[in-house]
Amino acid sequence: LLLGEVDLNCPSNCQIHNTHFFGTDRQIIRRGQAFSFYARFQNREWDDSVDQAIFTVETGNYLPLTQAVLLTCKVFSLCYRSDKGKRNPPLGAFVFPPSSACIGRYILNMQITSCGHTYQRCLGDFYVLFNPWCADDPVYMDNQAHREEYVLNEHGILYEGVHKHITSRPWHFGQFEDGILDICLKILDMGASYHHGSDRDHCWRNDPVHVSMVVNHMIPENNDYLKGTKPFSWNGSVPILQQWYNGRCRPVRYGYCGSLASVMCTVMRCLGIPSRVVTNFCFPCSVENPLGINEIFDCTGKNLCGKDKLWRYHCWNESWMARRDLNQCCGDWQCLDPTPLETGRGSTCSGPTWVRSIREGELDLDYDGHHMFSRVNSNYVGWLSQNNAKKIKFFCDAWPCGQHLITKSVGSEQFEDITGAYKYELGSVKNKEAYYRAYRRIHPGYCNASNCHIERELSSLKNPFLSDSGINMRLKMANCPMYGEDVQLHWLLENLRSENKNLKFNLCAQIITYSGCPMDQFWKDSVNVTLGPREGKKVNLSNTLLSTVLFRRLGFFRISGDFLIVVGSEINTMLNVKNFNYGICDLRNRLRDSYWPIPRYNDEKI
Repeated sequence: LLLGEVDLNCPSNCQIHNTHFFGTDRQIIRRGQAFSFYARFQNREWDDSVDQAIFTVETGNYLPLTQAVLLTCKVFSLCYRSDKGKRNPPLGAFVFPPSSACIGRYILNMQITSCGHTYQRCLGDFYVLFNPWCADDPVYMDNQAHREEYVLNEHGILYEGVHKHITSRPWHFGQFEDGILDICLKILDMGASYHHGSDRDHCWRNDPVHVSMVVNHMIPENNDYLKGTKPFSWNGSVPILQQWYNGRCRPVRYGYCGSLASVMCTVMRCLGIPSRVVTNFCFPCSVENPLGINEIFDCTGKNLCGKDKLWRYHCWNESWMARRDLNQCCGDWQCLDPTPLETGRGSTCSGPTWVRSIREGELDLDYDGHHMFSRVNSNYVGWLSQNNAKKIKFFCDAWPCGQHLITKSVGSEQFEDITGAYKYELGSVKNKEAYYRAYRRIHPGYCNASNCHIERELSSLKNPFLSDSGINMRLKMANCPMYGEDVQLHWLLENLRSENKNLKFNLCAQIITYSGCPMDQFWKDSVNVTLGPREGKKVNLSNTLLSTVLFRRLGFFRISGDFLIVVGSEINTMLNVKNFNYGICDLRNRLRDSYWPIPRYNDEKI
């Protein structure tokens, strides 16, 4: 019996397996679902009494040859059929890769034994991916609209800015573009050392949890902040992945959190894992205290560069899967952050972390739970640095972080607010219980502390209102500035007491990048103000605050909508009231024609 033509039936199989977006010239199928192919014989028909066929599949191209995996009928189920009634009809075979099969590229072989003679022939190769359409696959997603958005959609939107003035820009994931699947498998190949020396060397590619961990730790290798392409000039994942692959897997310079999360989303969707990019506004990056951000200012209000930073926004990735390691029977969103962030133990990526465990404060359940919890629940403390190197706390906001978490809506270009998936409503009983639970795990000294004890500790951070001392101050932006235009900012003062007040203020303005790094202090001034009893006064700061020179100098920043500077920076204004107190007036997250009340201050220092 001589084997003739072999038809892998690629167009039909790809259509059935929802992989025709890759093209129909290759056999790309999803596990947990059968695919078919046909073989013709040259000299006669198949005869079950004298002919026998054994099909085997093997892989090795993306693993070291010593770790090549040979899969036989124990892994892949086979059945046969032939079209009777035709001359020399083809033999049809159905191959069923189980829902636990490893993803990757396989080679299909056929061994034929006929009349005592045996020979083997390679029928071709095929690719196996995760299957969100299969109920037995851990990445199963039961909503077709969600599958189309989080697996099949090649176009996305990145959200930036601040939570009260959100900007967006398109991103092309391109997971079905030519060559991207091979690049994604190369990423897994390069990341195989992540499991080197473990008993999972041969089989970790069947588990979406471990695949996501490998991808999460590989994506940062595409990042180098020293030189290269400007991070905001990228608008798609394809050129980044192609440059990495064609450059012999050398780092692509350079990216930021949005591009890293988007590239990871491309890889995950390409492999069949539902994924999306999430933006968190007001994001803490703390080195020492997981639940606290400390920023330091001098007496003029200049933000001094410290270890802790408060990012204006931060992007990460969410992937959908059932966590067998957590005994989950149904899929849910898992948080993965491919941006390496500095911690007390060095630079690290985070995840996968079950989103629900973050909301509940169950930090012992998962990978990097305390890191992810702190990113949406940290408090903020401002410190005044004096000449004698002593620091005075003058401001604290107990709940500034994780104010708004959003992602692209299903089938729409609008964003969806998913803050409730990460944290309960601020101040609610469940919100406090989750925080107490997490606080005990993050601070070992409080592991047996009562809720009341932790609440007293948190209450000690709070400060009274500035108005308690008899003065009220607000800032009002009177215009919507465009490139080259001055910002018209009004400073409103009010004396709440029935006595005169002679006050001296030191004011300054400073650029801060979206990642919290302070730049030059471009404006400062000293103002003496006299307020009569119950008097209100408006001071115009437009003439000196911002000018055309600023925008020419910082041309890579944008002016958009009603916010001052939304892409690269915000503006902080520090108010120093002589013989009174220190207060910080923060223009972040504010809109035109709205007022900025001075936050609380520490009345222990007058």
